[in-house]
Amino acid sequence: MQKIGFIGASGLMGHGMAKNLRAKGHPLALTVHRNRERVADLLAAGATEAASPAALAQACEIVFICVTGSPQVEAAVTGANGLLSAGKQGLVIVDCSTSEPESTNKLRAQCDAAGVSFIDAPLARTPVEAELGKLNVMVGASDAHFALLKPVLAAFAENVIHVGGPGAGHTIKLLNNFIAQAICTATAEAFATGQRAGVDLKKLVELVSAGGVNSGLFQAMAKTLDGDMSGLKFELDNARKDLRYYTHLAESLNVPSIVGEAVHQSLAIASALGHGHKHVPALVEAQEQLTGAKIIRR
Repeated sequence: MQKIGFIGASGLMGHGMAKNLRAKGHPLALTVHRNRERVADLLAAGATEAASPAALAQACEIVFICVTGSPQVEAAVTGANGLLSAGKQGLVIVDCSTSEPESTNKLRAQCDAAGVSFIDAPLARTPVEAELGKLNVMVGASDAHFALLKPVLAAFAENVIHVGGPGAGHTIKLLNNFIAQAICTATAEAFATGQRAGVDLKKLVELVSAGGVNSGLFQAMAKTLDGDMSGLKFELDNARKDLRYYTHLAESLNVPSIVGEAVHQSLAIASALGHGHKHVPALVEAQEQLTGAKIIRR
């Protein structure tokens, strides 16, 4: 059992990951920031507290990072008292955040120069699956690093998928999230248009549910018709950030991102209307404000 460090254990995803690593017997050390209540159970279960990322780098063989995005990852790795300030030869850093591939590539180069490995292994599914140890993980790594990490990742993941070499994980994660948010945005817009046209939205849901357009994301958005806004527990502002990363990626590759930009702007508008800290189904609330449609049962 390798000694594991964890940055971000107080987060919705990070808590479940850290809990399952400890439950599977891994010695676990955590950095603890503002929300101590979120990690109290982890410390009670035998996890230890580290004063800084640098302290984790000195004490651990593998350090997981699960934070909001690239600025936070960069601070954890290269900031004052960051992992690289004390990283020893052979340390493996695993970034499970949804990060920008360009930033990931730069961090990997800096880590390589210090004899440290930097692996991208972002996540799919929700905090519910994180607590259950049933996440999906997409790993961008060499064959050797994947073989090393797969048993560790299996502590909190049901499906550990080697998606390609270094960088492939974060790239595929952005593609996945673009497709997901396109579905959510299109559904919210269709609900507004349908309601203004006078159709029964429950009949639209019945039709879609019986055909190839159906998906778990559509069903999560459909719950809003009954006033349930909790079908997809993913913060809208985080989705907006992910779409910004996706459009940056497409632009860097000279790929027109017509749909991506539209989805990004729909999320930006919803955030500007005050829904950024709500979950993604709040896109339906934003459509109500924009169009005057009455969609959510209240």
